[in-house]
Amino acid sequence: MSSNEKLSQWCTLSFATLIRQYQKLQSTVMSQVRAVASSVSSATPGKFLLLQFSMSQVTQIGESISNLISQVQSMIMASVRNQKSS
Repeated sequence: MSSNEKLSQWCTLSFATLIRQYQKLQSTVMSQVRAVASSVSSATPGKFLLLQFSMSQVTQIGESISNLISQVQSMIMASVRNQKSS
């Protein structure tokens, strides 16, 4: 495997891209909530279940992003501490 092939296996992901995609997902779920709320009389139990599932997924993704940011912050703080002691 050449070095170019090895490089092509990696994907670059920035926090800005991650947050932007998360915001889009949140907006989509909020639109679904508004749609169901505006026509409660025609909403089925299945729609409520799907909506609850979507909201749960958004919450889990948000928590994962928060944990990721916390881990990166911890790594940066550890690196700074290690530099100071050298």
